[in-house]
Amino acid sequence: MTLLPAAVTASEAAVLELIRPAEIAELALELIRIPGVNPPGGEGDRARALATACEARGLHVRLSEVTEDRPNLSAVLPGGPGTGLLFLGHTDVVPLGDGWDPALRAGTIRDERLYGRGSADTLGGLAAAVVAMAAIGGAGVSLRGPIELAAVVDEEENGLGIRHLLASRRGAARWAGCIVAEPTDLQTVVAARGDMYLELSITGRAAHSGSPSDGVNAIAAAATAVAEIERMHHESAAAPHPLVGPVTYSVGTIHGGSGTSIVAAQCCVMIDRRVLPEEQPAAVVAAVRTRLAESGLNERDVSWQLRSTMEMPGFETAPSTLLVQVTDAALAAAGGPQRGLGGWSAACDGGFVARDARVPTVVLGPGSITTQAHRPNESVGIAELGIAARAYALAALRLLPGGRP
Repeated sequence: MTLLPAAVTASEAAVLELIRPAEIAELALELIRIPGVNPPGGEGDRARALATACEARGLHVRLSEVTEDRPNLSAVLPGGPGTGLLFLGHTDVVPLGDGWDPALRAGTIRDERLYGRGSADTLGGLAAAVVAMAAIGGAGVSLRGPIELAAVVDEEENGLGIRHLLASRRGAARWAGCIVAEPTDLQTVVAARGDMYLELSITGRAAHSGSPSDGVNAIAAAATAVAEIERMHHESAAAPHPLVGPVTYSVGTIHGGSGTSIVAAQCCVMIDRRVLPEEQPAAVVAAVRTRLAESGLNERDVSWQLRSTMEMPGFETAPSTLLVQVTDAALAAAGGPQRGLGGWSAACDGGFVARDARVPTVVLGPGSITTQAHRPNESVGIAELGIAARAYALAALRLLPGGRP
């Protein structure tokens, strides 16, 4: 339940009048139509187009190369000397995949919806933040601190962009809060799971498959490990987090062996392990390693290693935090659905901001992570884009009050 009123003041209304949902959709569509998916990356053209759009709207823009042709973008609406507000999104999108309507693959607007890869995750949210910031600047509002939009690379894979951003800001003035523009069905999300990739490498001994007992089959040993991982997944369902749900395990890939007539000497299993807000990656790896050792893997005469190859922390922000209260009230005033504070089973770069920068963080954005993101015919409602932009603008005005138009 929000503690702040949803009413809009006259000065806030002057800002909201400058927000046009059609403009947001047009900007997002421009970004959607720029090639580049992750993996392998190639966000450069999209980041540069976003930079041009931000500069055209009076924002101060800087591109920072993370790796070759993969720049982070920072767009700032200047304010006073106080701590500012961070809007966070990412310029990478996942590959299209199969199952798309051919008429929608390249990106289009139809029946008051924006279609295309990244429309919900998160190019629509990025466009909404840009237009919200431009409206505040266009209305001549003075703020006690700056508003920054960080559009980072590589959120969908290894988090290179957010790590680079936070490393470059070490020792700098902190943000008062962070709003992540990921798709939440326009619900204020105060907790999110994190994610880890666990790599299990198993080494056996090769032999002729006509005499398999002369070798040690790494794939057979991997089967023992996979069965144990599945048991751990089902056991975790009994202890869910009240907002984000339970720990989950999912075996994503298995690669092993060098030929059908050869006893497999190598096998690699990749595991996606979702992390609760309070969990520490090192403790997760240690616990999984112990379970695998006790599962019988050590009895198979193989050598094996388990290591984490990717870590994205979860987070949880107290509902009483000023950022939470102001953002949720702003969403209500913007015409949002008022679903109450919620949790998110997905992971996002906001976990790094909460953990490493120790900045209060929420997730709020147009579109659905469960029914649209990473799916064929991904789309977002144009009305949702407008609500998100209005909510972003109101949250900024109320968190950084400093003057009137």
